[in-house]
Amino acid sequence: MKRREFSTRMMATAVGAVTLSAGSAAQAQSPFVEGTHYVKLSQPGVVPSDGKIEVVEFFWYGCPHCHAFEPALDAWQKKLPTDVAFRRVPVAFREEPFVAHQRLFYSLEAMGLVDTIHRKVFSAIFLDKLRLDKLPEILAFVTKNGVDGAKFSEVFNSFSVQTKVRQAKQLAEVYRIDGVPTLGIQARFYTSGSLAGSPERTLAVADYLIDRSRKKV
Repeated sequence: MKRREFSTRMMATAVGAVTLSAGSAAQAQSPFVEGTHYVKLSQPGVVPSDGKIEVVEFFWYGCPHCHAFEPALDAWQKKLPTDVAFRRVPVAFREEPFVAHQRLFYSLEAMGLVDTIHRKVFSAIFLDKLRLDKLPEILAFVTKNGVDGAKFSEVFNSFSVQTKVRQAKQLAEVYRIDGVPTLGIQARFYTSGSLAGSPERTLAVADYLIDRSRKKV
């Protein structure tokens, strides 16, 4: 090995060591730890091509933790920066009652009613003790809340809603969702109350992961 080649390699090694050291220090300074407060997917999924950072809330209407999390999540998502796109995805761990709740959500979404009816669904289930897992009961509920029952029934049974349900299943598989509520970030990371330690820390971890995605690290 020639001296110049040896010197060049030594310099590269030194620079690499400094970079590694700086990266390790930055990681040590982070309040959140991979594998403890969040999970990094081994196989990243596909994100929309609009250049925004995607945040997905995986939820189920029958989940008491999702119900309790909703007010804080709703306030948080309304203050997200313009480079972040937030959406909700209902999950199904089995056919009943999950799929009916998925179709309920996607019907509300298709009709532009999420802002007005979404939280009322949680209240109906947890305060009024409704199941909302069969179309007749769902129709009675939405009609009571001023929604055209015939139009809702048409949307509920539509091909587009069935397609959304299939896509929700596929996305949940990408993130390997086994519990809710869970927040997925940019098809690279996910966090939850059980990982972060509390609903408030879940949102703090999500902010951290959004920033990491923005910096592409």
